[in-house]
Amino acid sequence: MTTLAQQWEAVQERIFRAAYRSGGDPEAISVVAVTKTRTAREVALAVKTGLRLVGENRVQEAQAKKPLVDGAAQWHLIGHLQSNKAGKAVDLFDMIQSVDRADIARALDRRAGHRGRRMDILVQVNTSGAPHQSGVVPEAASALIETITTLPHLRLRGLMTIGLLSENEARVRHGFTRLRELRESLIHACPELKLEYLSMGMSGDFEWAIDEGANMLRLGSVLFGPRAI
Repeated sequence: MTTLAQQWEAVQERIFRAAYRSGGDPEAISVVAVTKTRTAREVALAVKTGLRLVGENRVQEAQAKKPLVDGAAQWHLIGHLQSNKAGKAVDLFDMIQSVDRADIARALDRRAGHRGRRMDILVQVNTSGAPHQSGVVPEAASALIETITTLPHLRLRGLMTIGLLSENEARVRHGFTRLRELRESLIHACPELKLEYLSMGMSGDFEWAIDEGANMLRLGSVLFGPRAI
């Protein structure tokens, strides 16, 4: 049986090759281990193996697992967030990657202010056009970001997208290209924006995402094997 350490080594080699091919720096690419449905023991093993960023889709799952995992891990919320869970999200996570509405941003800002902290966030953009995917449409991203920059307890770190679920490489890449180009246009319009992270690419498409400029990947099954139902 292939161990998690072996899987992680193989993934690192694939990341290196993809970065080398695209002229990027593999050392600048972060990997978030997606632990949806995984046990706390599996999460702890991932952290011990060297995967320091943990990505959970649901606040409740993180709440159950986090106390059982080494404190060295950093926790990212990568799934949809409801405004009534904002307080728990601020308590649990180091970064929230799925901010796609002004009301969510304001709720997080308010909760972070109550706790005396500044919350790192990414804006999720729906670049694929898939109606079932969350994310602000690219045309509305600038207005959302303008609102976020007025909120003192949020720190915008970049953009996130989910690749189109398709075997058509050109269509999947198109969504990643749109996110990179959106980042470039936003920075051109407002140079003080940092937007250092492009979080895009999952187990089935992360090499394409690296080719298109991703520097944060969200990987689950390629590390852990098929996900439990």
